Amino acid sequence: MTQGTTTQPRQPGAPQIRVVVVDDSAVIRGLITRWLNEAGGFDIVGTASNGRIAVEAVERHKPDVVLMDIEMPEMDGITALPLILKAHPATRVIVISTLTQRNAQISLKCLSLGATDYLAKPEGARVANAADEFRRELVEKVRALGGSRARAARPAAAPSAQPQVQPPLPRAAPPRPAGASTRPQCLLIGSSTGGPRAVEKVLLDLRPVLPQIPVLIVQHMPPMFTAVFAEHLQSYLSMPCREAKDGEPILPGTVLVAPGGRHMGVAASGGKPVIRLNDGPLESFCRPAVDVLFREGAAAFGASALALVLTGMGSDGTQGARTLVQAGATVIVQDEASSVVWGMPGSIARAGLAQEILPLDAIGSSLKGLITGVPK
Repeated sequence: MTQGTTTQPRQPGAPQIRVVVVDDSAVIRGLITRWLNEAGGFDIVGTASNGRIAVEAVERHKPDVVLMDIEMPEMDGITALPLILKAHPATRVIVISTLTQRNAQISLKCLSLGATDYLAKPEGARVANAADEFRRELVEKVRALGGSRARAARPAAAPSAQPQVQPPLPRAAPPRPAGASTRPQCLLIGSSTGGPRAVEKVLLDLRPVLPQIPVLIVQHMPPMFTAVFAEHLQSYLSMPCREAKDGEPILPGTVLVAPGGRHMGVAASGGKPVIRLNDGPLESFCRPAVDVLFREGAAAFGASALALVLTGMGSDGTQGARTLVQAGATVIVQDEASSVVWGMPGSIARAGLAQEILPLDAIGSSLKGLITGVPK
C-alpha cells in the first residue's frame, strides 16, 4: 500500500496518548517505542512480547491504543484481541502484520472481531529500507485513533425512530441542478481508517438493489489486502465482488475494489465505461486515491454518478468531490459521531460539498432511495 497523510502536529496542551506495544521482536518493539517518543504526545505505558502479556498490560494500564503483532508465541494476536477488548473495551487496537495473503486474511478477521485498523509491517531486513513510510503511517494512525478514543468510550445514544443527522455545518451543501435528478448509474465509494467494516455495513444494507448499479470502491489498503477484502465482501453479499482489472467493463451488480498500490479510474471503450488502472504519482498522499476515482467518475458519469465517503484519515476525496458536484452528481458523507476518524468525510462536509451528512446506519436507506428513485 502507498497511502497516508502529512503527520498532524500534536496540539499544545493535549493529553498524551497512552500506548501499549506488542510484538515478539525486541527490535520492533524498540523501534516503535523510539519513533513514538520522538514524535511526541505519546506515553508508552507498556510493552509485551506475546498476547498473554499484552492482555495483562491492558488490564493494568487501560491504554488508548494497542499496537499488536499477529504472529507471536504462547498467545497470538487474534487470540488476544477479544481478551484485550473485554479488559478495556474503549481501547483502539491496530493489528500489525507482514505483507502476506495469510496475514491479510487474519488482519481482516481481526477487524471483524473489533480491531480498529491494521498496518503492513516490512519483513525482516526490509524494515530499515521501508522504515520512513512505515514510521509515518504508524505515528499518524496512533495519533488519529488515540485522539478519537474518548468519543468511542462515550455510551451510545438511545435509538430513536428517526436517525439523527449531523447538525448543520457552517457552509451549506450546494443545491443540485435540475439535470441531477437522473437515476445514478454508478456508486463510487471512498474510505480509509475504519472503512472495511463501514463499507461492509453499507453494502449489506444495499444488497436488495445492488443488481441495479455497479459499485467502485477505493479503500486505502496495501496490495494483497484489497484482493482479500473483495473476497470477504463477496462472501457476505453472495454477488460478484473482486479486485478490479484494467480495461474490464463496469457492469451493474458488480462490486470492484481498487488494487492496493494502483490508482483506479474510469475510461471509455466503445462508448462504454471501463476500469482504468495506473501507477501514477500519489494524490492526497495516497495510491489508490479517492480523488482519482471521483475525478474520472465525474467525467464518465456526470450527474448520474453517486458518491459516498466513509470514515478515514486525511482529506483524500475532497478535490474529487468538488469535481463531482460541479458535474451535478450527488455526494454523501458519513457523520462524525459514527466515524472512526472524521478526516475524509469531515473535509468534504466542511468544504460544503456534501448533500447529506448521515450516521452509518442511515446511509443505506438514503442510497437505496436514490438508486431506486423511491424517496427514503
